[in-house]
Amino acid sequence: MTDHTPAHREALDRGESLIRDSVLRMGSLVEAAIREASRALVAHDAALALSVIKGDAIINEAQRAVSRLISVTIATQQPVARDLRYLLTLDHVTYELERMGDHAASVAKAVIKVAPEPPLKGYVHLPEMAERAAVLVHGVLRALVESDAVKAREIAVEDDEIDRLYHATFDEVVELMRQDPANVERGARIIIASHYLERIGDRATNIAEDIVYLVTGDVEDLNP
Repeated sequence: MTDHTPAHREALDRGESLIRDSVLRMGSLVEAAIREASRALVAHDAALALSVIKGDAIINEAQRAVSRLISVTIATQQPVARDLRYLLTLDHVTYELERMGDHAASVAKAVIKVAPEPPLKGYVHLPEMAERAAVLVHGVLRALVESDAVKAREIAVEDDEIDRLYHATFDEVVELMRQDPANVERGARIIIASHYLERIGDRATNIAEDIVYLVTGDVEDLNP
């Protein structure tokens, strides 16, 4: 069906709205996973880390459900032009969100490795880094809902700050490892975890690039 009668337009709008809302719910799950994984890492809270790991399965299923819904909508409504581009963009957004959930779970898995040891004291940037990553996810999804290319481009600027915090965390933890070899294993896990948080920021920037293309038709590299 490609005649775009009023009934067809209404059905397509309903489908897009349902998919968009599902993507936003998935994004909320990812935001929560990022924050909880960070808290678990700082406190060496194995129980909270396990909760994040188990929750990743819910995020994965949410991604599969949205992808199926998009496929059904494309097959039954046969969208064209901007509608098709919008649905394909949402499909890629769910992929990026699913990978963010994987990164949060990887942070949690690092916690399991070091949980028996006391928390490593002295690094201060990681909680801020995680919070900024979660806020970035929320912000890029808001830009998607509002079809706001300007806000999408601002995401890349915020991601630069996460990159800065990652390098600061790396330097702090390496210094703690240098001061005391007993800190090496815990420090290495923290560095790995902070890298996963940095990757979440990169994936938010990927979504921002999708939004810019959706709104303007231009392909822009926001993370050169």
